[in-house]
Amino acid sequence: MDKKKFAFDKTNFLLLAIGMAVIIIGFLLMSGSGSTETAFNPDIFSARRIKIAPAVCFIGFIFMIYGILRKPSSDENTKSDK
Repeated sequence: MDKKKFAFDKTNFLLLAIGMAVIIIGFLLMSGSGSTETAFNPDIFSARRIKIAPAVCFIGFIFMIYGILRKPSSDENTKSDK
C-alpha cells in the first residue's frame, strides 16, 4: 500500500492514544460518590474533582487536537521516487 493514502502516521496515532488515556484518567479522577437528598457529601467539592481532573481532561483534549491537526512528515525517499 502507498503511504500517501493515509492521513495519519504512527506518531499521530500515538498522540491520539495518549490523549485518550489522559482524558480517561481525568474522568476517573472526577468520579466518586455524590450527595443524596438525605446526606451531604462535602467530597464533591474537593480540589481533585473541581480543579485537577478538569485540567487533566483539558490536557488530554489538547493532545487529541494536536494529534489530529499534526501533518505527517513526508520521507525524502518518496520525494525522490517521483
